[in-house]
Amino acid sequence: MDAFNSNPFLRGYQQLSITRLLLITFEDDCPPVYRPLHRSQAHLYDHEVQRFPCTFCEEFALITEGHHIPDRLQSRCTTDGIVRQVVYEIRGQDFEGSTHIGDAHSLHEAEEVVRRLRFDTGFFSLCWEISTAHLPDADLQFLQHLANTSRPCGLMFEVFAVPGTGGIGCKLIGTPWTSQNLAWIGEISIDVFREGLFKAGVSETLFRVLHLAALADVRVLIFDPLAKVLEGLPVFDKASSTV
Repeated sequence: MDAFNSNPFLRGYQQLSITRLLLITFEDDCPPVYRPLHRSQAHLYDHEVQRFPCTFCEEFALITEGHHIPDRLQSRCTTDGIVRQVVYEIRGQDFEGSTHIGDAHSLHEAEEVVRRLRFDTGFFSLCWEISTAHLPDADLQFLQHLANTSRPCGLMFEVFAVPGTGGIGCKLIGTPWTSQNLAWIGEISIDVFREGLFKAGVSETLFRVLHLAALADVRVLIFDPLAKVLEGLPVFDKASSTV
């Protein structure tokens, strides 16, 4: 359920990461290559690396000038080159797996790109409006009943009506709904949490929609009869309440 292609609520890139790489040139007729510094030299600053000679293999590079290279590492590095530039590669997870997003010339620049790409919890892009067609009538009636109740339902989501639109909203609490995150707020696991919702009257269909939204860190989900259908979610025939 965490995969991109099974959760239509997921947008943008996930699991953003930054890796410092060295752009290395070597023989004149060979294209440049990118390699990370070996962990034994990871403490070196950019200015202590750029434009310095190095030796490298498929997995890493080592700066040679002013540094002693242990024999066990030297034997693995069979090619010598020059570090022309230090770049900070930004990668993320999308529909096709890990993908290269871009490069920055400093860690600060890379962190700023990641900050702008990431949808931080609690600030923005956390409200969705989807069609009521994604729920059977029985589930809509269940939500309407909760919305008409004056006291909190205590189900890790609270329900409210949207007057004048026929819409109904859910404020999701404690997202994302994963075992790890739920453990922080006193739930044992996602399985126990799910069973508790079922016992409280939440159907499997309603749980699936709310769970997918919660995994994408959606905080407010509104079902509206005039909203568009979200591709990837089942659509129910209101006459028969079947897909």
